Amino acid sequence: MKNIVYQSIFGIAFVAGCICPGNRLDAASVWKISDSSGKVLYLGGSIHALSSTDYPLPPEYGRACDASSHLVFEVDPKDMGTAGKNLVKAGEYPSGDSLKKHVDPRTYDYMRRFFGALNVPESKFSKLRPWFIAFMLQAPQLHGLSPDLGVEGFLKKRVRAKPKPISGLETLPESIQTFSGLSDRQSEAMLLVTFIPSARGAPGQLKDAWRKGDADKVWTITTGMLADVPSIADRVITRRNHNWLPKIDALLQGDETCFVVVGAGHMGGPDGVLSLLRQRGYTVERF
Repeated sequence: MKNIVYQSIFGIAFVAGCICPGNRLDAASVWKISDSSGKVLYLGGSIHALSSTDYPLPPEYGRACDASSHLVFEVDPKDMGTAGKNLVKAGEYPSGDSLKKHVDPRTYDYMRRFFGALNVPESKFSKLRPWFIAFMLQAPQLHGLSPDLGVEGFLKKRVRAKPKPISGLETLPESIQTFSGLSDRQSEAMLLVTFIPSARGAPGQLKDAWRKGDADKVWTITTGMLADVPSIADRVITRRNHNWLPKIDALLQGDETCFVVVGAGHMGGPDGVLSLLRQRGYTVERF
């Protein structure tokens, strides 16, 4: 169970859950960001978990990696060693508390019947918070996907022969807090939305848009999956975009050429990373 949830959280399951292989296209979700002085940063939209049928990835990812001296992901891979333990701790209620006390009785009854059909004892799921259950249900490997084959996994393998520093835009606690800080109502909504058929039907379209580098379409599909829970979309996508911008700005103005890679759903839209960078006066162009 720990491995399942650990592999889900940094995928932001709504983007990472794509299961339909896409075709190779001329464009990709990779951009070159530059300022008036000529400083450059590369920005890549990621699908965090993929399958072998998605390979080879668009060549732009390898080119941007080779042109950079420093990789920056959402969370530093070095922090992942403690991710499972910390996530499980955050996702479980303390002794004496339970799911039943924090969700609508109808939701709890549905969970009881759902897990009963899977032969999961009530004692197992009742101690878990709703958002944590949502991650379990959206774990990549349940859909034939692997984080090791996602964009970040590909890049880590690419720099193995000639190591480059890899850092993160968020600390591990900050990333976990995005979800552990949800209110009971938000957490319950996040769980329930995973059972909405329309929310599960868009991944194939999302992956096609990602391969085409259509950032606005990826954003539209991603936020559409969260249309019934706008406060979660704001917390998971929009707020993080704004939090990242000063850090991306500092990286671009630094001495290293960085390749920043975050979930593809963060790129498009009026509050997407690309739009926010343009608002800061940077030139954004396809790489």
